[in-house]
Amino acid sequence: MDKILEFIRTDTFLLILIGVITLIFILYIINCIKLHKIRKEYKKFMEKLGNGTNIEEILEKHIDRINKTIAKNDELEKFCIKIDADIKNCIQKVGVYRYNAYKDTGSDLSFTVALLDEKNDGVVLNGIYSREMSNIYAKPVQNGDSSYKMTEEEMEAVKRAINS
Repeated sequence: MDKILEFIRTDTFLLILIGVITLIFILYIINCIKLHKIRKEYKKFMEKLGNGTNIEEILEKHIDRINKTIAKNDELEKFCIKIDADIKNCIQKVGVYRYNAYKDTGSDLSFTVALLDEKNDGVVLNGIYSREMSNIYAKPVQNGDSSYKMTEEEMEAVKRAINS
């Protein structure tokens, strides 16, 4: 241990220490120069890649646009969910049945139309045609059935609507 302490106190150790520090300082300067060159080349590369504009600015603009698009997509998704909820109450099923209500008429001029939503709620319209007059009747439909007595033709129109 004493020999080490004696060596540390010598001029040789001081010269070696100065040489190592000088070498480290030279390496530090070389690294600074290389880092400066790399930064300069990086900046040129980014500008060349962006056609004269810094690519970082272009990327930031694109990220902003993406964030706006994500927000708009969220808004559209909420709107679509609302539309899906509203559409359940719209007419989705239609059933038409034509028939001859009276023997004295020549063809199937009377009709029954069922207009139903997703839950088979809606209305059934019955148009009865004769030579002297025409009448249209409406009956509410809930879950494929009416609180009023339905004719065979009305039941057939509802059945066709449900199966459509």
